[in-house]
Amino acid sequence: MMIAKTPSDLRHYLGTIKQERIALVPTMGCLHAGHISLIRKAKRLADIVVVSIYVNPLQFGENEDFGQYPRVFEDDAAICKAEGVDCIFHPHNLYTDDGAKITLQVHNLDKPLCGASRMGHFDGVVTVVNILFNVVQPNIAVFGEKDWQQLAIIHRMVSDLHMPIEIVGSEIIREDDGLAMSSRNRYLNKQERALAPKLYNTLQSMQSFASQTHHIENILQHGLAQLEPHPIAVEYLDIRDERSLQSVRRMDENIQPRIFIAAKIGNTRLLDNAPLFPKI
Repeated sequence: MMIAKTPSDLRHYLGTIKQERIALVPTMGCLHAGHISLIRKAKRLADIVVVSIYVNPLQFGENEDFGQYPRVFEDDAAICKAEGVDCIFHPHNLYTDDGAKITLQVHNLDKPLCGASRMGHFDGVVTVVNILFNVVQPNIAVFGEKDWQQLAIIHRMVSDLHMPIEIVGSEIIREDDGLAMSSRNRYLNKQERALAPKLYNTLQSMQSFASQTHHIENILQHGLAQLEPHPIAVEYLDIRDERSLQSVRRMDENIQPRIFIAAKIGNTRLLDNAPLFPKI
């Protein structure tokens, strides 16, 4: 397994590969079973798998956990090797010493949900993903569906900028009790960890309630009522079209409604999402 520390090292390695389909799995490290599922999907879809491990400073705002974000490269490398990854791209810095002067900007898609409280976050995401795409030049890139807003934005970036890359979403991997796997779950103490599955329980309850009524406000109020008795600080609970991220206030056959939630349990911010009407 190759470990490339610079874009030139990676380009040299990939330059030796002829007529092979390349898949990129972008990550910030601290790999878990969710990331492993992305790697395995990438291996099924391509001949060469590149995993990037880079904690991107541009997507962290003030008072966010950039400095504390877990960095466990040796453990990550062992997981990648065990999963048959061909190359890890692990740069120290993807920006010049005087900072990024040319970046990408998201319009409208970054306003709701996580973007409402994380100003500039998705600008940082698309900028670094664009850099990774330019360096790796993959045929396929695999992203997890837990960060659905990010996935929708990257789909639109590839479409708007005519990038010759197939974006593949991979389903959320959950713990046995339903909690969506995340690197930030390690921040939860014992009591908080016991409470965290309530987020997914609420999504499931809303799905069940939606089979009885299609009144969006009633479904949202039902979800909030499930969370209200618990020490959970809800940042948002919303139903939006999963492609456009537009707010859904009435059902329409052209809409694919999805439930989105972000909440803090203790000091840990957790995300989850699910289709309002799960496929049978």
